[in-house]
Amino acid sequence: MTGPARGPAVRVDTTSPVPPYEQIRAQLTALITTGRLPEGERLPPVRQLAADLGLAAGTVARAYRALEAASLIHTRRGAGTRVAPLPAGTATPDAEQLAALAAQFITDARSLGADDAATLRAVREALDAM
Repeated sequence: MTGPARGPAVRVDTTSPVPPYEQIRAQLTALITTGRLPEGERLPPVRQLAADLGLAAGTVARAYRALEAASLIHTRRGAGTRVAPLPAGTATPDAEQLAALAAQFITDARSLGADDAATLRAVREALDAM
């Protein structure tokens, strides 16, 4: 999960204004919905991922709870935490289209005089409002 031998890496930027649990949740959501983490793939235990990332176990547990609430993962005693089947209607966004939309938004935000922090804050606030 955090190295090449264990699948796609999850990274946490401790200097980011985005809370670590949200960074983990967002990265795992993207990996699951794009198929990079396929159905049935086992995720590392909370304590292991927390140790790998240098975070408290509660931070990783919070991210996992949010993913379970979104029906993206499921945990069973003895079987660990695994990627769940994608909920019906979950669409995988076209990465190129999404990148183009993001680039356009950044261009528009900068034309208004917004710096990177203000641009990210605006996106977070819009996501929270939805």
